[in-house]
Amino acid sequence: MGRLGPTEIILILVVIILLFGAKKLPDMARSLGKSARILKSEAKAMKDENKSSAPADPPTPGEQPPAQRTIQAAPGDVTSSRPVTEPTDTTKR
Repeated sequence: MGRLGPTEIILILVVIILLFGAKKLPDMARSLGKSARILKSEAKAMKDENKSSAPADPPTPGEQPPAQRTIQAAPGDVTSSRPVTEPTDTTKR
């Protein structure tokens, strides 16, 4: 009880394919991979910050706050920057 055999795993995969469709599964896997990479890089950045940061004094009133970091897409990631054709207005007055 509680163990999944090969038959149950195959049945679960078939149900997933039927629910989400074969076309959406690669996109879902790709976004899951992106999320995992972002999470990993953020965890590494937090670990590096903790190692390098010493207890800081509170900022003085004239001091600038630290700049915020931005998260960039992985190299070669073009799924979010596809060219889109603008609809044209065919009605003329």
